[in-house]
Amino acid sequence: MSQPIADLTLITTKTLAHYDERAAEFWEGTRDHDVRQNIDAFLRHIHGAPPFCILDFGCGPGRDLAAFRTLGHEAVGLEGSPRLAAMAREHSGCEVWEQDFLALSLPAGGFDGIFANASLFHVPCRELPRVLRELHAALEPDGVLFTSNPRGSNEEGWNRGRYGAYHDLEAWRAFLEAAGFSELEYYYRPPGLPLEQQPWLASVWRKNPASAER
Repeated sequence: MSQPIADLTLITTKTLAHYDERAAEFWEGTRDHDVRQNIDAFLRHIHGAPPFCILDFGCGPGRDLAAFRTLGHEAVGLEGSPRLAAMAREHSGCEVWEQDFLALSLPAGGFDGIFANASLFHVPCRELPRVLRELHAALEPDGVLFTSNPRGSNEEGWNRGRYGAYHDLEAWRAFLEAAGFSELEYYYRPPGLPLEQQPWLASVWRKNPASAER
């Protein structure tokens, strides 16, 4: 169901306020999460020799941003919450752009890869095609997009003070393919558990240059 502009503003305002108010708690609760599986899946698909130019989309307080820098890559963060953006700069030493996911300003062809770990599910379905096209445009030819989102049955709405859209694999594929991406791989997380105990859907995509920015 489409949201009017006023509702989109409310979605952004309330969701970012939720993270601002809980920034320290969020850092403590996520700083030790092991996402090496995601980072490895992302990096192994990027063509060329490192270091890579990476955008950590929705970098939060900077855990993964710091990991990319430690690995020698040129990483830039993007975060909508002012408090989380400040923490990310402190924890990673990287540049962090403070931008609303629904009002992006990204350089064309600026990145070898975009790492969107637990972030794109906050984009309402109505706006997701546009946001994905903007990420597509921000990648170099053959650039790579990584996504990881809590999966669901394509429901959308408020969940404990945050707005989220919870896609299944088929729906997520349709959005990414329509935006000009080709699937490289997908898997469910955490690893080593039965499917019903794996709430996260991770996937890796390559920019299809032939689809360029329509």
